[in-house]
Amino acid sequence: MLISWHHTNRSELNELLPEAIVILPIGATEQHGPHLATGTDWILAEAVTKQAAQLVHDRAARPLVLAPTLPYGASDHHLPFGGTLSLTPETLLAVLLDLTRSLAASGGRRLLLVNGHGGNIGICHAAAAAASSRYDVNVAHLDYWQLARDTGDTPVPGHAGIFETALVLAQDEALVAERHPRSEPLSGPAIDGVHSAESWRRIDGYTDHPERATTEAGRIWFEQLAGALGDRLLELAEAL
Repeated sequence: MLISWHHTNRSELNELLPEAIVILPIGATEQHGPHLATGTDWILAEAVTKQAAQLVHDRAARPLVLAPTLPYGASDHHLPFGGTLSLTPETLLAVLLDLTRSLAASGGRRLLLVNGHGGNIGICHAAAAAASSRYDVNVAHLDYWQLARDTGDTPVPGHAGIFETALVLAQDEALVAERHPRSEPLSGPAIDGVHSAESWRRIDGYTDHPERATTEAGRIWFEQLAGALGDRLLELAEAL
């Protein structure tokens, strides 16, 4: 059974939530270079989550309840470029804890956070750990791009590079503006584990070569991601 939280009344939710898995996609609204929509992260997190749930809901051991997507994340590092609406890490953590508290108050006992933004990773981990102990809710967290395969030497996820640009092309080509070749290869914003504002400025706020992205590759990757997330939902329906 697949249920949309915001399309469902309280009576139905009160009956379903004690046994259901609630799935909350999380993204960001932030600059994605001069060519990609600022809603990329939440658009992709929502799309892959919905597709995955639709693929497997009739085989899941528990009802699946899709919560409204959270379109804001921890994106302060993108503020200098404009086009960004950001929560501080502290605020995002508080929001996730409040949403889990509300879920528990409504009878929910299982939550999956599907994250679509790199800046949210640590916060999602912290929220899952804290919420599970505070509110007696089993919380799982995954970053959707970690389910990607067959991407060759394409940086995953990058930021507004080949991977994300291809996925957005597969959703709606109107969300992708003209892309120009870069004069030098730039694979990432920083050395792993090192955060630097200068590194983002140096690459103009986006990674690798989005001009090489294709709609066809995006469709292939999207179907693979949705299928893998669907498999994960089936596992969690048994385990949570």
